[in-house]
Amino acid sequence: MASPGEKKQIFLNAFDMSTIGHLSPGQWKNPVDKSATKRKLEYWIELAKLLDRGGFNALFLADTYGGYDTYEGSLDNCIRRAAQWPVTDPTIPITAMAAVTKNLSFAITASTSFEPPFLLAKRFSTLDHFTGGRFGWNIVTSWKKAAFKAIGLENPIEHDERYRQADEYLKVLYKLWEGSWADDAISPDPENDSYADPDKIRTINHKGKYFSLNTRHIVDPSPQRTPFLFQAGTSAAGSEFAATHAEAIFVSSHSPAILRPKITKIRELAAAKGRDPQSLKFFATYTPIIGRTDEEARAKYAELQKYTSVVGGLVLVSGWTGIDLSKIPLDQEVSAADSLEAHKVRSILDAFTTTSEDIPQWTPRVIAQKASIGGLGHIAVGSPQTVADDMERWVREGDLDGFNIGYVTTPGTFEEVVELLIPELRRRGVYPEPAEEGERLTARERVYGKGQSGLRDDHVGATYKYDRYQEDPPYVEDEAVKEGEK
Repeated sequence: MASPGEKKQIFLNAFDMSTIGHLSPGQWKNPVDKSATKRKLEYWIELAKLLDRGGFNALFLADTYGGYDTYEGSLDNCIRRAAQWPVTDPTIPITAMAAVTKNLSFAITASTSFEPPFLLAKRFSTLDHFTGGRFGWNIVTSWKKAAFKAIGLENPIEHDERYRQADEYLKVLYKLWEGSWADDAISPDPENDSYADPDKIRTINHKGKYFSLNTRHIVDPSPQRTPFLFQAGTSAAGSEFAATHAEAIFVSSHSPAILRPKITKIRELAAAKGRDPQSLKFFATYTPIIGRTDEEARAKYAELQKYTSVVGGLVLVSGWTGIDLSKIPLDQEVSAADSLEAHKVRSILDAFTTTSEDIPQWTPRVIAQKASIGGLGHIAVGSPQTVADDMERWVREGDLDGFNIGYVTTPGTFEEVVELLIPELRRRGVYPEPAEEGERLTARERVYGKGQSGLRDDHVGATYKYDRYQEDPPYVEDEAVKEGEK
């Protein structure tokens, strides 16, 4: 937390996805947009170099595990409009990007629903090693029916149950990352033909409700041990999970006034768990369209609107909310009652029951307009000074710590932020200065300060550190539950 008289620093992450139409579907038609080249490694290498040179905190990569088939009850328009389709794996380009950058961190989305925790632990320890500790994980629990069908399951796990499962998943990971290896387990002793001491590598014997394993972690401790932990979701179950596990929380709304009570609630929940509530960092979706003047920015915005895919936007929002917007008259108000799908993003659905001065009523027409650029997040159009003023207002009114910068065109939006916005924020003293020559910080140090590569002591994962580790007792099913199932 900024001390009295010190300005709060704003963190900016670039928000991208290994897909053609991320949050502004249709812009692939725009001659200046390079979204259609994301299947080439060169795209990711050049983007990473731009972001690193320009001073971005991290590249935050979304992901999805199935197409959006709520709109018209079909996947056809998702495919036709390239609305987050096709999607490649965000994990693969990370090491190539790390090799050409020095300070940029990388956060990728991965689900707790689709693979055993041991496999994820191995892959993420490897990525933390290969990035020099510049790696973070956006924890998601997955809700899409299409995704579950793709791996052979007919229906997604119920919303709150997914979070209970994810809670145990994280505990297993902490055991592997924090509790399996002593810091000095690797102690090369050529004379005795010994590289590592097996007595200093603990076998994790976890017997839980959802997961069981008996193993040592197969990867030695990486620079951070546990990757920097992001999470998105502000439902009751999501907020509880975030207050327990997340170091950074990704939120989205058209108004900071709507975000503030949700952020306050999560900070209060974290404090009740013994955590410093200010150690949780909140990032809002934010799509800037920047010109050297307000007039130039407005002209850019008008040009961008020529390429929007209205149907593509409706496909995405229908999928997120479980509301088939093709069935609702264009000017009829949308409500939560229209969502007939049990599995959806509750925090986005909640947005449609919350209005503001900017949006007094949500209708398919308003949704189409908002979703086609910026994916329902906030859009700021103006000069660097106008956008910086707006960002400072959002930080102040929403109690935010930074933003996930959505692009309209790539790399165009990110170039505007690097060339025009970040210099303006630095002039105001609200954006971190470039790292000193030769200084290499981990993802966690970039946020918490030099020396804090590992989990903070007030984080639940710290209770599983090697020197204080105690194995949890095996899970025993409640007798009342057993009786109820008979």
